Amino acid sequence: MKFIAEIDIMPHRELLDPQGKAVVNNMKHLHLSGIADVRIGRHVSMTLEAAGETEAREKVETACQKLLANLIMETYHYVLKPV
Repeated sequence: MKFIAEIDIMPHRELLDPQGKAVVNNMKHLHLSGIADVRIGRHVSMTLEAAGETEAREKVETACQKLLANLIMETYHYVLKPV
């Protein structure tokens, strides 16, 4: 079976996010107010082959834990859909 995993990787809430801070600080130049918190992360879309959903989840978990996310600094969440 073919699956698509939509993966969001974000910095831990406890860590500073200098990119997000820069975006918030520059909103005033666009005359945008009321924006207090911006967190910037990554989105990964992955197409994969697997015998079933369990195997597909194992593949996505392995990819996230060993390659895509730095677990010391980041968290990840994904949605897996059959194609």
